[in-house]
Formats: sequence, C-alpha cells, structure tokens
Amino acid sequence: MGKLEFNYDSAMIKSHEYENLKPMVLAAHEQLHAGTGAGNDYIGWLDYATTYDREEFARIKSAAAKINEMADVLIVIGIGGSYLGAKTVIDALSHSFYNELPKERRKTARIYFAGHQISGTYLTDLLEMIEHESVCLNVISKSGTTTEPAIAFRVLKNALEKKYGKEEAVKRIFATTDAKNGALRQLATANGYETFVIPANVGGRYSVITPVGLLPIATAGIDIDAFMAGVTEGQAEYSNPNIDENICYQYALLRNVMYNKGKAIEVLVNYEPSMAFLAEWWMQLYGESEGKDGKGLFPTKMNNTTDLHSMGQMIQDGPRHVFETVVRVASVEKDIVLELEDNDLDGLNYLAGKTMSYVNENAFKGTLEAHVDGNVPNLVVTMPTKDAFHLGKLMYFFMKACGVSGYVLGVNPFDQPGVEAYKKNMFRLLGKK
Repeated sequence: MGKLEFNYDSAMIKSHEYENLKPMVLAAHEQLHAGTGAGNDYIGWLDYATTYDREEFARIKSAAAKINEMADVLIVIGIGGSYLGAKTVIDALSHSFYNELPKERRKTARIYFAGHQISGTYLTDLLEMIEHESVCLNVISKSGTTTEPAIAFRVLKNALEKKYGKEEAVKRIFATTDAKNGALRQLATANGYETFVIPANVGGRYSVITPVGLLPIATAGIDIDAFMAGVTEGQAEYSNPNIDENICYQYALLRNVMYNKGKAIEVLVNYEPSMAFLAEWWMQLYGESEGKDGKGLFPTKMNNTTDLHSMGQMIQDGPRHVFETVVRVASVEKDIVLELEDNDLDGLNYLAGKTMSYVNENAFKGTLEAHVDGNVPNLVVTMPTKDAFHLGKLMYFFMKACGVSGYVLGVNPFDQPGVEAYKKNMFRLLGKK
C-alpha cells in the first residue's frame, strides 16, 4: 500500500534547531516503547493493532451486520473520544449525504450521534426523527456515569423500551464499556446487552482503533479489516527510532521546534469537506494530551477553501504566532470536469476541460506559497488516497506523534486532570451529593 508523505520547507528552521531536539525525540521513543514514561498505564494503543482480541473483532463485524438487519438507524451515544474517532472515519469514507439518501440506495443504517452535549432541543428533535424508524443504540462509556452520555442513554433507552418493550429493547442495545467495572457494565450485565470492551489501558482519545470506534465504523459499511491493516502498518513503520527515516517523529519534532520558536497555535488544514471532522478528533487528541502545566500549542482548524474566505486574512497578515499542518489527499475518488460555456460571464472558460480537483490542488499550492511567504510555516501530510487503510494509518500517525511530542514537551500526554474542574463546579451547582 502507499505511504503517507511528510513535507516542509527546511528554510523555516535552522539545522541546529532540528538536530538539538533529536536526542529528546529518541528519548521519548524509548520511554514510550519501554513503558517508562508518565502515564504508561495508558499506552495500550501503541501495539493494539497486533494484540487485539480477534474473537471480539469478529463479534464486532457480526454485531454490525445484526444492527443493519434489524434497524434503519443506529444512534451512537458518547462524548470525546467515544464518538470523535468514529465520526471522523464515517464522515471521511461515506457519501457526503449518506443519511439523506433514500433507503434503497443505502446498504447500511443511517448513523446519528447523541450524548456529546447537553441539549434538550437536540435530543427532542432526535426522538421526533426516530419516532417511526427502526432503531438500535450503541452506548459508549468506560464508567457509565459521564453526564452527557448518561443523560442521553437514559432518555433513549426509555424511548426504546416504550417503543419495543424491554425484552426487544435489550436486543437493540449494544454497550461498549469497561471489562469489569462501572455503572454501564453493571447495567449491561443485569439486562443482558451485548457488550464490547474498552481496554483499560487505552484512553478515550486514543480509542478509535478499539471497539469504541470499530463497531460504529463497521455498521457504516466501512472495511474495518483494511482500517486495522493501515493501523498495523503505521505501528510498524512509525516505530523506527531513526528520526530521519520516521516521518511521524519528524512531525513531533517540528511541532516542538515551532513551539520553542514562539509559535502558540497549530492549525490543522484540509481541502476536502469529508475530512473536516478529522480536525475535531485531532483537536481533542492534542489539546487534551499537551494542554497542561501551562504548556502546549493551541490546536485549531481551517476547512479550506471555505475558511480562506473568513480566516484567510488573519492567517496571512495577523500575528505571527501560528503555523499550519495541512492534511492533503493526493487522489480523489470522484470529480467533475468543468465545461466550456458560450457566454463566459463568470469568466471561468479558462478552466474548461479542467477538473475541480485540479482547481482545488492549485488552491492548496497557491495558499501554501502565500502563507509561507507571509512567514506562516507549513507542514504537509499527504495521503495517497482517501480509503480505510490510509485513514487508519494517518490516525495512528497522529496518535504516535502525540505521545512522542508530549514527552518532548515535558508533560504526561495520557492524563487530563484539567477537565475535572468544570465538572466539580457543575455538580455543585446542580446539587449533586
């Protein structure tokens, strides 16, 4: 299969800035692989592609087929890593309007997400939408007590039980949770839900390659064998300690060079709308992993060319505390050839015979040149094609780089102590005892 490519303009850094960080990246590699670094209880994702439970993997495919036989809608209930990874893959590899296609043109259930916010309006609208639909639920939570998904599951479970009766509802609920502990595990065991395991040594933002992501992805009709093959290849390729040969480690190193040079913001950029949600997943991965101890690059996004018409001015001429990482797809699966018009009022006849992907590629090249000339460094990660294999490899690329980059930064990239502050205040205000 094709390799990911990683490119940058070497003129944007000095050679000693690169060389000086090499020993730190190598030390991070050794910490990660030896399991001696901070947060080493949560590095199960590192070699998961070669150690995962094959029997459970087969059950995931069987459950996905079962869901598609009995339901026209799957609602995935989860927040953070419990939904971001799955939605990223489903959005990237499905028809842009898949949920809106007529039933006869779809091969699998429509997939919607809940439990990722606290909105009565959203949940009410979702309940109205599924009133006359055949529905299954996949509730994803290690503890079962996280507020947002717990509320959504309580409401949707009650709706299913009223619609089908408790016995039939049990067959339509699939729980992805801790192997032994937690409220959701207790509930699943007591009711007899089919369950899948969130590995105890994998944190949520690294969990897309586990049943957390794989069951929704498989239900969407995406080839999870190919996805995991990409992860497996990434696991092998990005374990090379030779930094000059390992593009994943080069990315981790250069992020830290940018940080040391005073850059405060990293913008993940894409030029394909189907890849937009990758940035949401990436933002949690890096924001939650590195934003601690007063350190860390602020991760944000631009979906181009759309956002060039809103944020392009700021990137081009604003403060010079930004750099961009562009995720580029080299070959698109669908395209349109622009035709010659007799009346060239829109002035586009010079593009006649050209494809939209050709125009988009030159928009990328022109923007890259303008931003680099404007002193906004750009790193470019290129996928040969947008498919399950290369997306699995890309997501592992970012996860591995995140672990290494966090250690170079001097933080624990596998905990998230800061997220507890808002919860304590919210629970106090709600009167929780």
